[in-house]
Amino acid sequence: MKRRVIASMLAAMMAVALTACGGQAAAPAPAEPAPAPAAEEPKAEEPKAEEPAPAPAAEEKTEEAAPAADAGELIRVGIINNDPNESGYRTANDADMKKMFCEENGYEAQFAYSLKNDEQIAAAQNFIQDEVDYLLLSAADTAGWDSVLQDAQAAGVKVILFDRTIDAPEDLYEASIVSDMAKEGQTAVDWLASQGLDEYNVIHLQGVMGSAAQQGRSGALDEKVAAEDNWNIVNQQTAEWNAEKAQQIVQSVIDSGDKFNVIYAENDDMAKGAVAALDAAGISHGVDKDVIVMGFDCNKWALEELLAGNWNYDGQCNPFQASYIDEIIKNGTPAEKVIIMDEKGFDAKTITQEDVDTYGI
Repeated sequence: MKRRVIASMLAAMMAVALTACGGQAAAPAPAEPAPAPAAEEPKAEEPKAEEPAPAPAAEEKTEEAAPAADAGELIRVGIINNDPNESGYRTANDADMKKMFCEENGYEAQFAYSLKNDEQIAAAQNFIQDEVDYLLLSAADTAGWDSVLQDAQAAGVKVILFDRTIDAPEDLYEASIVSDMAKEGQTAVDWLASQGLDEYNVIHLQGVMGSAAQQGRSGALDEKVAAEDNWNIVNQQTAEWNAEKAQQIVQSVIDSGDKFNVIYAENDDMAKGAVAALDAAGISHGVDKDVIVMGFDCNKWALEELLAGNWNYDGQCNPFQASYIDEIIKNGTPAEKVIIMDEKGFDAKTITQEDVDTYGI
């Protein structure tokens, strides 16, 4: 594929950064961009014991990998992700991508970040115009991607989805390495049902609306509430993955005097914000306390809250997709285009220090 000078990117609609191994991304598209923390910070820490299972072996491929670049040249990838400061999960995910897609591993990588679908689509168009070999995408929203993926296909740019699914025909992308968000939600709701409460009065803190994570984690709870008379939603509102917004929402419910006994937060940061509001109001939470606290992502600090009995449940969301993508790029499209990350849920009554050390991100 022909190469264009990197200077053409200065005229693009979104700022992107040419990043070498461990390098720093340039200012992302959102209004208040910030790069991911350094790898040694706790939130970016990878699990110590369990790594993602290797991608399918080369003999399972449906087709041979076409060389993305001439011999000796770097494979050019454009990586579109959500803001690295969105959550501890996203920090770990971004660090994993940067560690893999670097010159030492045969890549020339450019990164673009946004929590807005239209800005991500603009970045994708810029990468296509810049003639990257691969477009790697973690979409902010599931909808609206058909046209840009068709443009990529027409330009010979191969698309690989990671972290989140989109609503687009499978023939528009090479592979999808994602979490089963609906399963994450169902596992969490099944655990909550097993607690045997007489009545479930839930504050539901949702993530960014329209994202695959929000849809999957909300769906199971919505279905359960609709099916059971003793399940009630006290407040259902997006806090956009943000701890401060979550704290404000929970504080408003406390101030209203509405009774609740469950916090169902769709990520750890929002659960943390909810707990801050509970603490300020002197409301007990955790194991055998007044309010059940649930989160998702398995940040190490969140699992430590479970271990201490301050939270009750945390659902895993595995952020380490880069090795799978590298395998696909270098060895060809797998027989199964959709690869689901292996994940589980953790209960405060059974979690161990080994679990915290192994699965905490």
